[in-house]
Amino acid sequence: MLVIDHPIEGALIPLLLSLKVAFWATMLAGLSGIATGFIFSRRVFFLREFLDAVFTLPMVLPPTVIGYYLLVLIGRQGFLGGWLDENLGINLVFTWQGAVIAASVVSFPLVYKSARSAFEGVNIQYRQAAEILGKSEWAIFFSVSLPLAWRGILAGCLMAFARALGEFGATLMVAGSLPGRTQTVSVAIYEAVEMGKDNLANFLVLLTSVVCLVILIGSGQVLKSKYESGRN
Repeated sequence: MLVIDHPIEGALIPLLLSLKVAFWATMLAGLSGIATGFIFSRRVFFLREFLDAVFTLPMVLPPTVIGYYLLVLIGRQGFLGGWLDENLGINLVFTWQGAVIAASVVSFPLVYKSARSAFEGVNIQYRQAAEILGKSEWAIFFSVSLPLAWRGILAGCLMAFARALGEFGATLMVAGSLPGRTQTVSVAIYEAVEMGKDNLANFLVLLTSVVCLVILIGSGQVLKSKYESGRN
């Protein structure tokens, strides 16, 4: 077994894997969060507030609880996982795809809340004018709502990416820690500390902190430009 002592070499594989997982998790959370946020900003229906609380739960639940729920759902003995394994031969547990699902669930509320708030902030007169002109619901979404709400949505997606990049508990339970396959940066940091590889742990911590700091500054600038454009 090859042991990598150099911190840069030891960090490269989990970093690239984490970026891949965070990217696809943000894509999943982004698409579902934007769609859900738009629907909840436009429609009043039975159990809306209850569903809103359910969609927000991943923000407050311990990640291990989310990981357990996902194992019950997509594990080989789970409802969805059992069907996928039996009919399609697909197993999501201990795969990077499973890590994507776990990270997307955890980061979903950040996109959903940001998108809903952004869509609710769109002046209703613009939508009404588009309806008078005979625009369809889809046309109004792409030509009016989305262009006016994109800053808030982008800020939510950036926050979701940072959250997915640093996800630990749910990812570890669903995907495990297989070096080169499912071992993300956060898991690699934990194991480096456990094994006494301080140089690797320090490098990974510093690298992750810098990436997340850049993302936070970027999302802050996006929101700042949103508020400044709203005042003009």
